[in-house]
Amino acid sequence: MPEYAFDNAAAETEQRFGALEVLYDPVTIRHLAPVVKPGSRCLEVGGGSGSVAKWMSDRVGAQGRVLVTDINTRFLDGIAAGNVEVRQHDIANDPIEEGVFDVAHTRLVLIHVPERERAVEKMISALKPGGWLVLQEFESLSMRADPEHFLSEHLLKTYVASQAVLTRRGADLRFGRKLPPLLRSLGLKNVDAEAHARHFQGGTVFSRLMRANFEQVRGDMIAAGDVTEEEIEADLARLDDPALSWPTMVLWTVCAQKP
Repeated sequence: MPEYAFDNAAAETEQRFGALEVLYDPVTIRHLAPVVKPGSRCLEVGGGSGSVAKWMSDRVGAQGRVLVTDINTRFLDGIAAGNVEVRQHDIANDPIEEGVFDVAHTRLVLIHVPERERAVEKMISALKPGGWLVLQEFESLSMRADPEHFLSEHLLKTYVASQAVLTRRGADLRFGRKLPPLLRSLGLKNVDAEAHARHFQGGTVFSRLMRANFEQVRGDMIAAGDVTEEEIEADLARLDDPALSWPTMVLWTVCAQKP
């Protein structure tokens, strides 16, 4: 199996997780709030920093349960809530309880899993009848920076090179947009999809996310000949320039109910 490009063991992980929380936790919580209720049993796959699992823990209360998993749990092991279980787990290959959860959620995990459709099927099997699946994944190719038409935008060569690294490692950079028809084909009902994107200047939280991503795959980009050390440094400087701007990747949130 190709190695996960953004391994949680890397030094850049804390910066990336912090930026993702600021950028996307409000979006995640808005979609989870209608289905995560007091007493709910929740599955959080690829829990990352644990911010969503902690919100779930508060939401479900003492009568509920949250199982939060990751292939590397170093950012989750500090969760002390009595209604939260932390488990080192590979959703594509390890067994998971079936038919016990009211809600199953993951964010920005499946695009990196080569057996991503099998992982989705296992999350569905973990749900009770009537349970809700909430999946959030990027579609990264349809809305790149376009300086030809938007003068303040700059298409960073390092961004393109980092996407090439992800693709070589088995990521599907269009997977978020593929989710609605996939879930319908798997027999789920009430499938609803919403796209989220923002426009950011240099020197903001999105810049911090991009910096962490670039630094983590720097060696791979250079080794592949996609970008030089000098080009990376020039792009890192551009990330701090408020005169430049970028549209974010499109985050698709897809909610669906198990019959």
